[in-house]
Amino acid sequence: MHFVKAKGILSPKNGMNLYRGCSHGCIYCDSRSKCYHMEHDFEDIEVKENAIALLESALKQKRKKCMIGTGSMSDPYLPLEIELGNVRKALHLIEQYGFGFTVITKSNRILRDLDLLQKINEKTKCVVQMTLTTYDEDLCRKIEPNVSTTKERFAVLKQLRDAGIPAVVWLTPILPFLNDTVDNISGILDLCIEAKVYGVICFGMGLTLREGNREYFYEQLDRLFPSLKEKYIHIYGNQYMVESPNNCQLMKLFHQKCGENGIVHDNERIFRYLHTFEEKNRFQQLSLWDLTAKS
Repeated sequence: MHFVKAKGILSPKNGMNLYRGCSHGCIYCDSRSKCYHMEHDFEDIEVKENAIALLESALKQKRKKCMIGTGSMSDPYLPLEIELGNVRKALHLIEQYGFGFTVITKSNRILRDLDLLQKINEKTKCVVQMTLTTYDEDLCRKIEPNVSTTKERFAVLKQLRDAGIPAVVWLTPILPFLNDTVDNISGILDLCIEAKVYGVICFGMGLTLREGNREYFYEQLDRLFPSLKEKYIHIYGNQYMVESPNNCQLMKLFHQKCGENGIVHDNERIFRYLHTFEEKNRFQQLSLWDLTAKS
């Protein structure tokens, strides 16, 4: 890892990345794409050494409370987070200043911060977003080698359920000829049903490939699944959108199973939910005031 001084920490939509780069090793990672202009090796994690000071300053200046998000480009719960604790420091500030919080992760390290997630969720809204792609544990270890397995992530979802913290699952990406099967999609959705997640985000059965992540993905296919790269090149060429031949069948299964089990499966509705700030204590106080006034 290496350290840099950042000029700012929150995006216009109130997202933040405490780190840049990742050590998870997922073979399909879009964040490797050259369009993001990462000027260092992807596994050499960039740490924004002044991120916490910048965050506190930004929160103090906010006129309205909102949801603060992280994890869209780099999973914040990397192994180095155990040593640095920047996510936990950020959570302390978010809770202290009364903001909401949402995070995207594939790591069970998030459970270390369960106490702070619960405190935030008591005041406003805290939503954990967990990516699940592969029901089969052996395949999961191949395509997502340095991260919590699907079973471990499922255990996290159940603990969040029991703690009253809502969860959203990202069912993406689905890799043609690897995990684009009825058994895989059905198996993941069964986990979501048992964990009582709020919603599942799915953009279709497939993945995106562009300069940077395409080359890495093909290298890993050559290493892990010999001859599969040639099949991809023959069928998809240099397409950005790589859709599974089973897309229609699997999307029908996805919508049907979510609908039957009360899981939100409209992406726009889920994103509205993730971005909507709620102040629970204020509503409770208003209700108590109304009762007092009427008596």
